[in-house]
Amino acid sequence: MAKILLAEDDRNLALTLKVTLETEKHVVEVVEDGREAVDRLRLYSYELLILDWNLPEMQGPEVCRHYRGHGGAAPILMLTGRGDIGDRVSGLDAGVDDYLTKPFDMRELLARIRALLRRSSEYEGDSLAIYPVEVDLKSRTASVRGKPVELTAKELSVLEFLMRRPDHYFLALDLLNEIWASDSDSSEMAVRQCITRLRRKLEEAGAMDFIVTSRGLGYKVESKQTRVN
Repeated sequence: MAKILLAEDDRNLALTLKVTLETEKHVVEVVEDGREAVDRLRLYSYELLILDWNLPEMQGPEVCRHYRGHGGAAPILMLTGRGDIGDRVSGLDAGVDDYLTKPFDMRELLARIRALLRRSSEYEGDSLAIYPVEVDLKSRTASVRGKPVELTAKELSVLEFLMRRPDHYFLALDLLNEIWASDSDSSEMAVRQCITRLRRKLEEAGAMDFIVTSRGLGYKVESKQTRVN
């Protein structure tokens, strides 16, 4: 799961991309012009940016240059109808990581996104495992000591997020901003309820106290869990 910002002014294409990516369990936010993309990037963090080259108000390379100039590190995939080498060099110099030329096959789009996410250390491998819990990133399933645990998509996203960042506390507000869509009507209470359900399901499967809670600090998963034989 990744939180993705999609900047595309073709509404039909944007809708198709959003539905396709959400089918892959990503959280996708759509903006229609470059200025709005920059505003979102000032306020929220994303794990992948997909930018159309020819955006209104501010073109894709300008958005990319602004984002990189302010310390933005998420991988960027540029969608473009331009095939000229000079344009590609210009985009790469602005900080673009990869290009996809329109029209494109959705299978190639998904493959390029997977490749970009794998380049980040947070996305290495096909599974996450901290005893006794394992998350299969391909099948989007979780298990405790090999026993499957039925989780909702949001519960699995929270578990994956915490397991990727062991030993770090996150407040409910942090999780809301990182996992839920920025324009979502959800609240910090919804996050707490989600974690309560997730913790209960893990404990019923035998993973006691897997998610640690500390008042004022938030929630975390510890990198080393006690083994009980």
